[in-house]
Amino acid sequence: MVRRAWLFCLLLALPALVLAAVLPYYKSISLAPALLLAAGLLVYLLLVAAALIEGLVLPFQTLSNVVSSLREGDYSFRARGSGSGDAFGELAWEVNALADLLQKQRVRSLEATALLARILEVMHAPLFAFDRNNLLQLVNNAGLKLLGLPHARSFGRTAAELGLEILLDSPDQTIHPFSVDQKSSAAPTRWLLRKAVFRQEGVPHTLLLLADVSLPLQEEEQAAWKRLIRVLGHELSNSLAPIKSIAGSLLERVDNLQGDDATLRDFRRGLGVVESRADALHRFVQSYRQLAQLPPPQLRPVALAPLIERVVLLDQRLPVRLDAGPQIILNADPDQLEQMLINLLANAVDASLANNAQPVRASWEVAGSNLLVVLEDRGLGIANAENLFVPFYTTKPAGSGVGLALAQQIARAHGGEIQLMNREDGEGARATIRLPLTAG
Repeated sequence: MVRRAWLFCLLLALPALVLAAVLPYYKSISLAPALLLAAGLLVYLLLVAAALIEGLVLPFQTLSNVVSSLREGDYSFRARGSGSGDAFGELAWEVNALADLLQKQRVRSLEATALLARILEVMHAPLFAFDRNNLLQLVNNAGLKLLGLPHARSFGRTAAELGLEILLDSPDQTIHPFSVDQKSSAAPTRWLLRKAVFRQEGVPHTLLLLADVSLPLQEEEQAAWKRLIRVLGHELSNSLAPIKSIAGSLLERVDNLQGDDATLRDFRRGLGVVESRADALHRFVQSYRQLAQLPPPQLRPVALAPLIERVVLLDQRLPVRLDAGPQIILNADPDQLEQMLINLLANAVDASLANNAQPVRASWEVAGSNLLVVLEDRGLGIANAENLFVPFYTTKPAGSGVGLALAQQIARAHGGEIQLMNREDGEGARATIRLPLTAG
């Protein structure tokens, strides 16, 4: 462009130079003034051409620098002369407008990225993103906590190495009892899997989002158990009452019958068995109906230490070691809380008695905004953690399967949770009751 400008300037000045060269031959002008005139014209030409070229080239260089800065991600430069009404001014204004637009888009992109990073950071749902080679490319804090690995050791590893391959192969909206820590005896958490496919730089990626649905599913299961218990309890009670009454009436009439003594004894024995078993079955059904009829807790301030000390003294089969914690005033239903502790302590004592009468330990502490009550036994441990809080399920020969389910229901009614797991420091199990200090 610069060469073309010089050439056009030379062509424009060429007639004047030719006239200055031929003028001495036709006019009476000496050589010296002619040369001086030609030199003056040449200098004038150079100055005008240089000014013209500078006026043409500098705006383009400025625009080139601005565009180069935009390409490198620097949006702070702007072109001058955008206020003039010529073609260069209009071009400079458009370039500056483009720079402003790109700068705003970059700010919005950075803000959106920061917001996304913050959302991923505070999300309680584990989130994973894998590329088409099943390599982990993105994970949030909840996902790292689930994996039990730092970011440096999890990023770039395959789904099979992380124990997530089954999730990649599963369809969307399926439930998985998933636990990476295979050593833990606690029941695995049930996760609802959500899958989505997205593209990054034209390459397909798979996004996995896990939602903890253990508590909603447990609540639905408990609601189903309650409905079943209410129906069965009503029907059985209606049938057992007349059976017991008829058996009692017949038993009274046997004494007035005439016949063989052996036959009458058999009648008495049989009717007595029917009456006693009907009465026992009625009490058995009533214990299950307690699950379905548990009233809402009546909250009021309760001193924790005296309540636990009172519960510990109720079971005299084994000495219970009580490690007193801080003085706590808990907002709870004392009757329900006491019943929950009685059920859990009875289970701990039963487990320890089954393993050569080892001692039981009870303690409590404050962890953040929660109260933790811990009961530890030296029994044989937990064999089937998945069914611990399922009504009707029991491993005891004379158990009803109500105690743990009722205790968990009481804890959840207070906004808490009970966790049972095998001890890491030897034989036995540990029951941890978590209750909020501000229940209500």
